[in-house]
Amino acid sequence: RLRGGDDGVLLRLHRRGGGGGKGMRICRTPDQVVEGYHLSAAEAESFFSDDRLFIERYIENPRHIEIQVLAGRKKLKKSKTTLPVMNPFPIMDGKEYGPLEILCFPERECSIQRRNQKIIEESPSVLLTPETRAKMVRQVKALARKVNYQSAGTVEFLVDEEQNFFFLEMNTRLQVEHPVTEMVSGGVDLVRGMIDVAWGRGVPEDYLALVGRGGGGGGGDAAAAAAA
Repeated sequence: RLRGGDDGVLLRLHRRGGGGGKGMRICRTPDQVVEGYHLSAAEAESFFSDDRLFIERYIENPRHIEIQVLAGRKKLKKSKTTLPVMNPFPIMDGKEYGPLEILCFPERECSIQRRNQKIIEESPSVLLTPETRAKMVRQVKALARKVNYQSAGTVEFLVDEEQNFFFLEMNTRLQVEHPVTEMVSGGVDLVRGMIDVAWGRGVPEDYLALVGRGGGGGGGDAAAAAAA
């Protein structure tokens, strides 16, 4: 139940479909929830032909942190065909594939925004402590393993001033910001990584060696904790 005043719970209305920061509103009173719902639903319908909304807890003064992930399984047996067909949506499973390898790269912080659109990406974040970073990486790896995710993707979080973090969304694609990760990760090529996974070659071994199989993304302490 939403209550007004400083001790109340703040909510944010968020459109279900589309992107670009459209159809989002902060509600501080019950009246604003009612009014905001109709306005956000109308905007969402106009822009994305989908008026369904999420109701989320609103975090004051958050930092926006995202973690790049690359996951895949390596084919153990040789393919019967000379030229295997690349699968753009690979789900490599079964005895002919090895275990799921999940690699997490250094996080990107994109807190500097205008109209809910990212302006500057920096990596790594100066906000996160090694302990918080390790916890976030463990959550990312658990999510990828739970859904058997196999490709490049980005898991996004909001982090408050006390280092509490909240799952925002996962982009199951390669984002336009991916060159930032490539620059701070020794020049890895995430497009190549996606292609290798789609061909059943798994996560490139040189990437695993470069970032570490723990996939901590933020140094030795984080990698060791993430591998636990």
